[in-house]
Amino acid sequence: MTDITASPVAGARDDRSPHYILEHTFGYTGFRGDQQAIIDTLVNGADALVLMPTGGGKSLCYQIPALARSGCGIVISPLIALMQDQVEALRAAGVSAAFLNSSLDFREAQDIEDQLMRGDLELLYLAPERLLQPRTLDLLERAEIALFAIDEAHCVSQWGHDFRADYLQLSCLHQRFPQVPRVALTATADQRTRREIAQRLDLAEARHFVSSFDRPNIQYRIAPKNNPKRQLLQFLTSEQLGNAGVIYCLSRNKVESTAQWLQQQGFNALPYHAGLSTNMRAEHQRRFLREEGVIVVATIAFGMGIDKPDVRFVAHLDLPKSVEAYYQETGRAGRDGEPATALLLYGLEDVVKLSQMAATSEGSEEHKRQERQRLDAMLGLCEITSCRRKALLRYFNEELTADCGNCDTCLEPPATWDASDAARKLMSCIYRTGQRFGAAHVIDVLRGADTEKIRQFQHTQLSTYGIGADLSGNEWRAITRQLVVRGYLQVNPEAFNALQLTEQCRPVLRSEENLQLRTLPKAPPKTAKGSGESRSRAPVEIADADIPLWDALRALRKSLAEERGVPPYVVFHDATLREMLSARPRNEAEMLAISGIGDSKLARFGEPFLTLLREFESDSAAHTDD
Repeated sequence: MTDITASPVAGARDDRSPHYILEHTFGYTGFRGDQQAIIDTLVNGADALVLMPTGGGKSLCYQIPALARSGCGIVISPLIALMQDQVEALRAAGVSAAFLNSSLDFREAQDIEDQLMRGDLELLYLAPERLLQPRTLDLLERAEIALFAIDEAHCVSQWGHDFRADYLQLSCLHQRFPQVPRVALTATADQRTRREIAQRLDLAEARHFVSSFDRPNIQYRIAPKNNPKRQLLQFLTSEQLGNAGVIYCLSRNKVESTAQWLQQQGFNALPYHAGLSTNMRAEHQRRFLREEGVIVVATIAFGMGIDKPDVRFVAHLDLPKSVEAYYQETGRAGRDGEPATALLLYGLEDVVKLSQMAATSEGSEEHKRQERQRLDAMLGLCEITSCRRKALLRYFNEELTADCGNCDTCLEPPATWDASDAARKLMSCIYRTGQRFGAAHVIDVLRGADTEKIRQFQHTQLSTYGIGADLSGNEWRAITRQLVVRGYLQVNPEAFNALQLTEQCRPVLRSEENLQLRTLPKAPPKTAKGSGESRSRAPVEIADADIPLWDALRALRKSLAEERGVPPYVVFHDATLREMLSARPRNEAEMLAISGIGDSKLARFGEPFLTLLREFESDSAAHTDD
């Protein structure tokens, strides 16, 4: 982190500035990105809407102002496991934090409520269902509240992929607590979802903070399914042995069969889906968080808000239904900033299944159209030949100036064909039909179909009618998706998803630019070499001479974590241990200078680690004397 000196903010509790809390409670020397501006906004009593990628430091954006302001910060969180995870980490840092949820018995819940009323709590986590109970709202009205933080705020949106109806009622916080600042936070939201979050949560006056969506440490790899079990096994054995990861599947049956098959191959793999008992899901999640090298095979029911920093890979064995879902799920890898891999295997059967799911959903026709558009955008990301990271960021209205060099299409360019003529035919047809129609109708015109809609608009009279009969409908759809994802075409959701030309397409139409697109489905592209060990980006290697100390530091961390019943990373993250390995602190002052070690963690864990480091130093000196 870059060291940024932050001046004390008006209203800070106990004369502690946000920077003081950052350094002494959380053990960091400087803020990142928009963190300080967000924190100052909340400390000064204003509202905020925060979009920040997973691993970007969202939690500090509400935890620090909650500690700086008078009263208790109330955090609305969708998952019990997420609350417990956050509270364990905060308590390890010396923060008075608690949660109220269905895992507590009456006496435990009453004790926490009493702590709130006495002013003994600094942060309290609640599920939206619990918060909205009249009894809870009455309790909060009698307490001193520092702020409200609405985490995973995309749950409010019907366009989001983790919709929760209870989030829709959280606008009541503005009416009942008009003087209390509110912050809504999410890692994934396109412009439509951001607008809906602001509207439904009554955050019209909130200041928006949109951080870069780029996660440069994640290597994106996408390949067509070609014996997916063999592909997955090669990936795991050549690159990920002993690493923690998440594998996503569309169905519960596939989750179960994949987990069982991985166990037979010798992997520590556990299933997770909504059909399992609550106790079994909780146990599998607990093992994933607290044990090393566990692989969870899951539906999308798993992972939201999971704060495990050392997930080295996320693999999709089926196509995600949207780019938002893909970004959110892949973002669960590499939260510690170390290299991680996102592998996606997709096939035609995925497209059919997701299309059927969208068509049979209970949503409105507009919602179904939007779901199809999102699926097309996801397919477009799979089919492009250019840098995947560029396309992914462009979806969230962020431009990357240069190719990333860390995705499969950068590392091994796929098979392509000269699609310039086909693209001109498609663009001309869109123009001549008035830029008013969706892809299905435009493709029908190109292929010379005889439909009622074509007859109604007399499109048989167009010069582009039938000029694309040499390609199949699937091939034209693949071309369309690639042109949309690369910015030559746009889909207008306000006009029934009509295809429209962009300024970028002019050079192609004028034959001033040749266009190479990924080989069409009838000749699938070869798998990128990025799937091999030579292309993997494993976490930072430890020098051979340091491995004994590294193993000892990790063993000590595990022992201390087990004594306290918390995951190892609650004691120290890998990055903190690695810095400790490099710096070899000899006293408390040097230990406190290591990133991730604040006053409380120094008091709790400093001496055992210093003792271990001294022992290794003595052993090293003794060997030198010999």
